[in-house]
Amino acid sequence: MSGEVAVIYSDAYRGYELSPWHPMKPVRLLLTAELIRAYGLEDQGVRFLEPRPATDAELALVHDPAYVDKVRELSAPGARDAEGMGWGLGTGDNPIFERMHEASALIAGGALAAAEAIMSGKVQHAFHFGGGLHHAHRARAAGFCIYNDVALAAAWLEREHGARVLYLDFDAHHGDGVQERFYDDPRVMTVSFHESGRHLFPGSGFPGQAGEGEGKGYAVNLPLEPGTTDEIFLEAYDRLVPPLARAFAPDVIVTQNGCDAHWEDPLTHLALTVSGFRELARRQHRLAHEVCGGRWLATGGGGYQAFSVVPRAWTAHTAAMAGIELEDRLPESWRRLCAERSGVEAPRCLASDDRPPELDRAVLDRAREAAAAGVAEIERNVFPLVGAG
Repeated sequence: MSGEVAVIYSDAYRGYELSPWHPMKPVRLLLTAELIRAYGLEDQGVRFLEPRPATDAELALVHDPAYVDKVRELSAPGARDAEGMGWGLGTGDNPIFERMHEASALIAGGALAAAEAIMSGKVQHAFHFGGGLHHAHRARAAGFCIYNDVALAAAWLEREHGARVLYLDFDAHHGDGVQERFYDDPRVMTVSFHESGRHLFPGSGFPGQAGEGEGKGYAVNLPLEPGTTDEIFLEAYDRLVPPLARAFAPDVIVTQNGCDAHWEDPLTHLALTVSGFRELARRQHRLAHEVCGGRWLATGGGGYQAFSVVPRAWTAHTAAMAGIELEDRLPESWRRLCAERSGVEAPRCLASDDRPPELDRAVLDRAREAAAAGVAEIERNVFPLVGAG
């Protein structure tokens, strides 16, 4: 059930630096790539592939050409923040920066390179951990995202291959930009597990948001309460995702695997661990082989503990895609690199030393009850629309 895995990555991705003080730090991508290499995964069926920039015509599958023109205009030296405000650019979340279009188009094209590798049969699985920029809208940047690479990959798969696409989003933030693009489209089912919009940006993603027109029932949202643990998250996954996938019968699965649901993330309030992310990846792996011949395009996304969490979570994800068991002890060469970059001691283990503090019983009960209620509402109101269950 393993098969060859492609990792789409370029050091040029570090050009997507929104600002030196921004919470989304490009160093997290470098450290992920280097940990994958330090574990020797390239000798075990994982190969690195270079991305290529998305063209304007490709970006138009998701974005208004006038918006792309504005991003390019604001990429020039000396551009002013005020010129982009109407487009979601020049804000605290999405400050403008030089060569913004080039950096963003390369990440968008990375998702297309992953899709091309899968649909050509070169690989079964591809991981584009530099992507997952799921908040970008048709004509507006949002939530650290300028071009929406995951929506672009899904739209390209649908147009070029007539594919039915199951999109699974496990970022702590609702995958609003992707949902918006396909809200009336029954050929792309979007499923998002995220911290409730009552607590967290972007303030959307409730079970009642289930699609419209022909797409009614093909948008699925499970909002989660602060303190949601691995156990609660995975139980909800088991209740919802396999039945929906079997009913939908996709040709390919696209996933957004942000790791900002981690208990240590500074921007969110969930309580997952690296072990939880690894187990979630294993479940996705099994599902892809069950329902769509193993065709699985995974992306990264959020994750703001750039040194101690993101590289471990996404390396564990890569290994799960390849069906490889990793030594728990992290390679010393990588630990030295991480310490040099962070200025603090690097973690020693991949997962065994990643334990959240004990949560208050009332917090756990509330998280468990909210997840169960959300699952029940989806089973009751959405499952019948798509023939699931």
